[in-house]
Amino acid sequence: MTDTSASKTALKTALRTRAKTARDAAHAQSEAEGGAAARQATELLVGFLTPFAGRLTAGYMPLGSEVNPLDAMARLHARGPVAVPVVEAKAQPLRFDLWTPDAEMVPGAFGALIPAVSAPVMPEVVIVPMLAFNRDGHRLGYGGGFYDRTLAKLRAHGPVFAVGLAYAGQEAHDVPVEPTDAPLDAIVTEREVLTF
Repeated sequence: MTDTSASKTALKTALRTRAKTARDAAHAQSEAEGGAAARQATELLVGFLTPFAGRLTAGYMPLGSEVNPLDAMARLHARGPVAVPVVEAKAQPLRFDLWTPDAEMVPGAFGALIPAVSAPVMPEVVIVPMLAFNRDGHRLGYGGGFYDRTLAKLRAHGPVFAVGLAYAGQEAHDVPVEPTDAPLDAIVTEREVLTF
């Protein structure tokens, strides 16, 4: 590991701690207001993804203080197929399985729920959770590299539109970027839609 790489790793570790605190605070504020910020973010997301109606879209099963996309996923399911990510192994790309609002879900790796019946698919649109983001379309995840590997793999097979879903309070100006970090095409918060 080079000094530059080691320093970026240290920066990311420190930022993850700050970003988790910021996201927790934004989520708590939203919850205190009856989920208003999360609802507004998902409302903007559904509207923004209207041009992609009918395309296979991957959401995610929320963990902790992540913006909950389940209502948006149910609404998107009415327009086309929806999938959720499945962790198959550490340091590997995610697999995506078809999901429906009434699908039986079981615990998967890292505590995320996954469909009880696996039906692997390749999404064309991927909704991505995160700890932090910047206005250049970069996100900070949990450090496992799952989405970076996944987006690289999907994009090697064809166009994939990646949209981050976050609270506005998760914006950070000091997100370190490495060559392996997959950029997003858009980020949706309760305040705005950023496109890149």
